[in-house]
Amino acid sequence: MVEKRVRALVLTGYGINCEQEMAHGYRLAGARVTIAHLSDVIEGDINLDDFQILNFPGGFSFGDHLAAGRALANKLKVTRSFWNRLKKFIKDGKYIWGVCNGFQVMVKLGLLPMIEGKFGEPEVTMLANDSGIFEDRWVRLLVNHNSPCVYTRSLNELVLPCRHAEGKIVVRPDLRERLMAAGYVVLQYADEVGVPTEKYPFNPNGSEAGVAGICDDTGHIFGLMPHPEAHLFFTNHPNWTRKKVELFRSGIRTLPVEGEGMQLFRNVVRQAAEDFALMMPGEIEFPNLQPVGN
Repeated sequence: MVEKRVRALVLTGYGINCEQEMAHGYRLAGARVTIAHLSDVIEGDINLDDFQILNFPGGFSFGDHLAAGRALANKLKVTRSFWNRLKKFIKDGKYIWGVCNGFQVMVKLGLLPMIEGKFGEPEVTMLANDSGIFEDRWVRLLVNHNSPCVYTRSLNELVLPCRHAEGKIVVRPDLRERLMAAGYVVLQYADEVGVPTEKYPFNPNGSEAGVAGICDDTGHIFGLMPHPEAHLFFTNHPNWTRKKVELFRSGIRTLPVEGEGMQLFRNVVRQAAEDFALMMPGEIEFPNLQPVGN
């Protein structure tokens, strides 16, 4: 009997280093996961047709020597057999997700945002952070409810970590207003009161209009700079012990175990199951954690 669970393909190799965390998020969301080296995918040893979700995780592909994500994007683009399979994957209505370096690769491939519908023609780029340094910090994100993005449904805000040196999203001037108005902007960096901002350190890179994540017009192709796979559990947050005390003092005697990044995995797996008539995920239920002390 053929298993009819949602299948997610997580790429690795050439400097990608977040594949295990990405894969674990899918396992917790009830999907079947394959981690595959890019060479095996490019050569066709791994068949894209077997999967509903393709993932470009974070890392430092090719050491970011030419610019973040550029070398890997060029390698994928010139491999015509893979490029044609990728176009078919998108035409079939499947899902592609890129995080941090994976997002940078997708932008340079011209997969996002495709606001003019021209596959493979970059409309957005990434520049070095305005701070001039590698930023490693947790950020607050505002979710755009007018976006078609499947991954962020039912979410209002997110708190996730950023880890990048080239995360400033720059949009072609003639497309900037269209990108915002049409809902392609999914996430924006927010300040302490939840207002989108370009102000440092709330916006760690100076991204225009605080843009932190974008999607295509279908909401199936999505990329963001912060790392959802790094906040799968409540205890991933650096201030979880302080939050634990605050909750305890407010009268809450149990703590959540699930982190804020998990809902993105749940959303896409559930929607992929519905789209392709697969088994709805038997999601792993997180137990509550009993707080200790006062």
